[in-house]
Amino acid sequence: MKEPRKFKRATRAGAIYNITHDCFELDGVWAQVLGEPEKNGAWIIYGPEKNGKTWLALMLANYLSSLTKVHYISAEEGTSKGFVDCCIRARIEPNNRSLYFVEYEPISELKARLNSRNAPGIVFIDNLTIYSDELNSKAFKELLDDHPHTLFIFLAHEERGLPYTAVAKLCKRLSKIIFRVQALTCIVEGRCPGGRVLIDENQAALYHGQSII
Repeated sequence: MKEPRKFKRATRAGAIYNITHDCFELDGVWAQVLGEPEKNGAWIIYGPEKNGKTWLALMLANYLSSLTKVHYISAEEGTSKGFVDCCIRARIEPNNRSLYFVEYEPISELKARLNSRNAPGIVFIDNLTIYSDELNSKAFKELLDDHPHTLFIFLAHEERGLPYTAVAKLCKRLSKIIFRVQALTCIVEGRCPGGRVLIDENQAALYHGQSII
């Protein structure tokens, strides 16, 4: 006799409404465009090369480090002068004790770090092109699934208007919040209020003219 098929237990609406979610309480422009995002999952920052992605990422990392420990992997630029200059432009203070930087870090070492007692709450990976050999679609999903209490913020280049590499395209599909950067202006969309963030008002205004609001 064939055994009856077992289904995963369904949840009623009342129980769903009673679920509590661990969310960030933001302020300023970040609250305006991001709302109250959950402290896990994936976000993506993408755009053409040399348009302000890293600058925006460092501004965001600096702000979020006031809320939790942030680990920034500068896999593309390392600690080059250009990257250090970008940290200065993002106004990262030398005595910031919640924001840490490392050059390229293998995914196996990152996982070990995330399983340690002092694991960061947020990880920036700058960028996905450098990790193309380590993060295929399966490994990318495993990284998110294995660390359900961590927020991963990935940076990616852009090609023909889309994030570059296949896993970057997957990242965009799975990301709760999407930042597209062009000419020092960032459009924010996804599961959030959304809006526009100016990375540098003076230079961005020169490019976009009267469209800046």
